[in-house]
Formats: sequence, structure tokens, C-alpha cells
Amino acid sequence: MSDTSPESQARAKTAQLIRDYYAAFNQGDSDSMLAFLADDVIHDVNQGERRVGKDKFRAFNARMDHNYKEELKDIVVMVSKDATRASAEFNVHGEYKNTEDGLPPAKGQKYVLPAGTFFAIRDGKIARVTTYYNLTDWIAQVAG
Repeated sequence: MSDTSPESQARAKTAQLIRDYYAAFNQGDSDSMLAFLADDVIHDVNQGERRVGKDKFRAFNARMDHNYKEELKDIVVMVSKDATRASAEFNVHGEYKNTEDGLPPAKGQKYVLPAGTFFAIRDGKIARVTTYYNLTDWIAQVAG
């Protein structure tokens, strides 16, 4: 018997929001990613500064697209009981295309990196994106 309670439906809707967000990421569709975000989205990046708003998120994505080609695989989405928080665990399969300031030189190195993201959900949109990964592991993979 499936649970059709309002809480279950809210959790399913939040899980689909996160899956759709990552589908847009894997398609390289930054505009679609932005459509899933609240206008005042908070974006916390591993080892980086907090960015607030879609314009800063768009600029971050442009820099990432220039320097990296990434696909997320093995994505597992988890949603809180009240559907206002979610998380995703995945593996980043990437290629380092262009050198990022303060990081090793890019020469097309391939990498696979476990990562995770925490989300806050508000009014059917992603209000916060906080991503974590092991930067030391990534540096070892691309510098090796």
C-alpha cells in the first residue's frame, strides 16, 4: 500500500525537484537549473565564499562550465519528513579543462570524486545549496 498522505506527496515533490535540478546539471543546462532556485538562493561552495542570489549562481556556473566538464552519477536523494530539507549523495565524474586560480594546471585530467549537497526548500524552490567534497582528494587526482 502506498502512502498518499500530504506529507508523503510533499516529500515526493521535493525529491523530484532535486532530481530535476541534477538532470539539468547533467545536461549542462544552467538556465533550467536557475528555474529551480529561489530568487534569493544561498549558495555555499566547498572551500569557498557564500553567494546569494541567482546572478551569483549563474556566474559561478559559467566559471565552472569554462573550467570543468562534469557529470553526476549514482545520485541518491534523501528528503526530511517535513520536505523542507533534502540532501543528495553522488559521484562527480569530471574533466579539468582550464586552470582555476590557485589550483594545479589543467591538462584535461579526469577525476571521480564523491560529493554531497544539502538543500533547503521553500515554496517549491531550492532556497539553499551547500555542496561538500574532499578538495585534497581532487587535487591529488589532478596533480598526480
